Amino acid sequence: MSIFLDSELTASERTEDARFRVIPVPLERTVSYGSGTAKGPDAIIEASNELERITGHAEPCVEGIFTEEPVDCDAALSEIMERLAQRTEAAVRAGRVPVTLGGEHSLSYGAVMGVARALGQPIGIVQIDAHADLRNAYQGEKHSHASVMHLLAEEGVRLAQFGVRAFSTEEAQSRLKNHIFHVDAEDLVTGNIHTVDLPEDFPELVYVSFDVDGLDPAIMPATGTPVPGGLGYYQALRLVEHTLKGRKCIGFDVVELAPNGNAAWDFTAAQIVYRLMAAC
Repeated sequence: MSIFLDSELTASERTEDARFRVIPVPLERTVSYGSGTAKGPDAIIEASNELERITGHAEPCVEGIFTEEPVDCDAALSEIMERLAQRTEAAVRAGRVPVTLGGEHSLSYGAVMGVARALGQPIGIVQIDAHADLRNAYQGEKHSHASVMHLLAEEGVRLAQFGVRAFSTEEAQSRLKNHIFHVDAEDLVTGNIHTVDLPEDFPELVYVSFDVDGLDPAIMPATGTPVPGGLGYYQALRLVEHTLKGRKCIGFDVVELAPNGNAAWDFTAAQIVYRLMAAC
């Protein structure tokens, strides 16, 4: 089995009592443009073996990183979501931080619902994404990648969206209906904004969902829908890091990497995963 950061971890850092539980989910079922997300988790894990132990000013691996077996994605989408929810719920109940590697963005529903079941408290999602993902049953599929945040908002989860630059009228209406906090890419990029304060009543328990297409295609073209005008690497990370100050990170996912043969993009996604571990 492939192990995240295998080349750097000591024996004591890779045990099951590690703080971070990496859960690969090679899901590719509802993609609507480019394909390849099923290969994302393996590509991220393989690239992680070229990372260094220190990222920024932190060394998150000293708290331990354990890589689980991939979630079996040969089932109905509702069953895959439950399989993943059981994994993330077990991780949180054990005091761990679940790190879900995608795979398409639809998997965030299962990951978040498992965390929510374990905690039984209000949680909020900080979302980095080119898309709002607020469509209702996109193309007839409830668990579509384009509907995942709609489902979570309907479950009462608070959302804060950063970097969106492609959304429909339906999604704009959903933002109003569900009181979704957002700062879109055009404002962030043209204003060179790297920090945004969340609303005071935003939950203290925060789950981060990082869709790699939130980044500009110049630095992340290996994704199904590379929308121009996206966030910079440090800009996206600092937005997340700032929102976590004074709050607790209860888990995160990195999704929508579609490897295209250039290892640079796989490495970028792996570095983001490791940097988010440091932010937690």
